Amino acid sequence: MVQFEMLHPKARLPARATADSTGFDAVSVEDVLIPPGQVKLIPLGFRSAFDGTIDAQIRSRSGLALKYQVVVLNSPGTIDPDYRGEWKVLLMNHGEAPYQVYAGDRVAQIVLAPSYTHNQIVVTEAPVSETARSSGGFGSTGS
Repeated sequence: MVQFEMLHPKARLPARATADSTGFDAVSVEDVLIPPGQVKLIPLGFRSAFDGTIDAQIRSRSGLALKYQVVVLNSPGTIDPDYRGEWKVLLMNHGEAPYQVYAGDRVAQIVLAPSYTHNQIVVTEAPVSETARSSGGFGSTGS
């Protein structure tokens, strides 16, 4: 369960656009102009509480990216379960024209996913095993 506390009169709960949408649309509570090549922090007007079994990710909306080249800069952004401040979205305008965000505009989508924790151990006597790929990194499996 995710609990939301509304902090702004224009705040809206994140909502799915269709019954099968996995992302919940996030809506701005302020008018914000994003000049070309600039980054702005867009307030969503709510804060939340949820436990560590949930990973809340902030992702770009495909329509904004395609039509206006406006994307979530650190996509996916993460809202940690112990964060209790207002949710905000870091938007960047990669386009050539200013982009105007109006209060009530959908600016990003929120995807909730399971979050897993693990035990960490340092291996000294039995090193981490090798594989066919081993340390092959970027591009090592083809284009």
